[in-house]
Amino acid sequence: MIILIIIGMAIVTMVPRFVPAFIVNHMIFKDWINNWLQSIPYAALGALIFPGVLLVKEDQPHIGIIGALIAIILSYIGFNIILVVVASIATVYLLTM
Repeated sequence: MIILIIIGMAIVTMVPRFVPAFIVNHMIFKDWINNWLQSIPYAALGALIFPGVLLVKEDQPHIGIIGALIAIILSYIGFNIILVVVASIATVYLLTM
């Protein structure tokens, strides 16, 4: 019975995720809509990351902000994403020591 419940919950979760993906692949949008849709992942990522930036060290939120600024600057320059993440982590680590 528990297995059936888990399978049912998986199906109920997957259907609303897969159906829009298949529908959107077959639709043609105007350029401004495509540009807007392409920016959604960045906005969602920012919304997920920003609270964590402020909570790196609760009594010193500037440490997380400095780490985020390092990541933003290195990304803007065009560094590889791995180097950006490592530099940001190293900055926060060094500031918390």
